[in-house]
Amino acid sequence: MTIAAPGRAPDTAPAPGPTLALACAAPLLALVNYTVPAATLPQMVRDLDSGPTGPAWLLNGISLGLAAALLVTGDAADAYGRRRVYLAGLWTLAATAVAAALAPGTGMFVAARVAQGAASAAVLTAGLGVLGHAFPGGPGRLRATGRYGAMIGLGIAVGPLLSGALATAVSWRAVHWVVAAASAALALTAAGRLPESRAATRRPPDVPGALLLASGLAALVTAVTEGRAGWDRPVVAVAFAAAALLLGFFVAVERRRRLPLLDPGLFRHPLFVVSTGGALVVGTVVVGLMSFLPAVLQLSRGLTSLGGAVLLAAWSGVSFLTALQARRLPLTGGGGLALGLLLSAAGTLAMLGAAAHAPWARVAVGLVVAGTGSGLINAALTRLAIESVPAHRAGMGSGAGNTARYVGSTLGVALVAAVVGAAGPRAGTDVALLACALVAAAAGAGIAAAARLTGRGGTRPPAPAARGSR
Repeated sequence: MTIAAPGRAPDTAPAPGPTLALACAAPLLALVNYTVPAATLPQMVRDLDSGPTGPAWLLNGISLGLAAALLVTGDAADAYGRRRVYLAGLWTLAATAVAAALAPGTGMFVAARVAQGAASAAVLTAGLGVLGHAFPGGPGRLRATGRYGAMIGLGIAVGPLLSGALATAVSWRAVHWVVAAASAALALTAAGRLPESRAATRRPPDVPGALLLASGLAALVTAVTEGRAGWDRPVVAVAFAAAALLLGFFVAVERRRRLPLLDPGLFRHPLFVVSTGGALVVGTVVVGLMSFLPAVLQLSRGLTSLGGAVLLAAWSGVSFLTALQARRLPLTGGGGLALGLLLSAAGTLAMLGAAAHAPWARVAVGLVVAGTGSGLINAALTRLAIESVPAHRAGMGSGAGNTARYVGSTLGVALVAAVVGAAGPRAGTDVALLACALVAAAAGAGIAAAARLTGRGGTRPPAPAARGSR
């Protein structure tokens, strides 16, 4: 079965080299921007005069925008043009980075980061849609998705190092000017080099579904973020209730629409369940844990902010190198995801005691093993995001997988923070490491078993039939 994305004839024939470079720039830029507060949070809290929940919002504001917009922008990219949405996202990212650099207080900075999340969503989903259209299958697809996944690891490595170095030399605000300049430069380059592509038939916009999904996910991220200051606070209960209500309405509305934003029938296909469920688990127990671990080690073992960034870079650097070579392994997308989760679990277990007195050599081994697993995961999830949906909905597939990943990372950071806060940095970190390792191992074993039962981890679902109301 072909996995080429059918669409209208592009404005220009795709040139694989420039197209791949521009598509892979999307996760690199988005993840650099996503991780910049990791090394500069204490300075930001001081300069922006943040309140009790301010630090959580400084970290999670961008997650709110990402979670709310990923599926919507993926659908828009398929319908209105992936190049168009990609460029709109880049120019919006440039403008909001300037707003973040100039923000006088926490409220303005968080608002800018939420908008940056929405802009990053457009860049990520459109970029992966462009890649799916330009590389319809075979070794070229494997090489392209591996490089795209590798850029996730590279972005996580570069972001904290860049922000930490600029904060030391100039100010924490300097990195946002760099993001603005890079976004504008990439937009100018893409305008002349990136071909246009879209689904063969333009779908009517699913406005009710988009509003309900964005509002429901925003309420969920709000509940988790506010919960870090106390789970028994009324605002947390109200936000969770709103999320459940809005997302419940979203499911009901989507079941009745002829052309839904997210077809509920996709969840009957094993490959889509593996793709989105795997992304949620990865976000929670891999990204969530590793996003918080450097801060814990700064607190418990006296690492500097730059030292914490170097620690994170060791993990994500190995992830980058592994994802580049993942295509050489004889694994399906589901098999690669399963192996990656199992390796991540093994590496996480090796880091037990990291917040106490575990030898740094053992921690380093754990980071390398976990980073290897992360690289396999990133390559596999990129491939699954395209292959788990009908070919003409590549943008939606990217949006679904990335939504699950970033919602999971928000949940993971909040849960790890809650455990560490309750049990203390040393004991709490070990509890979090053990729990994340067990969940990753269970998920990896489950996906491996499912892949074996289905022969190759599932097949691409057919295009959904029109049904219900418009």
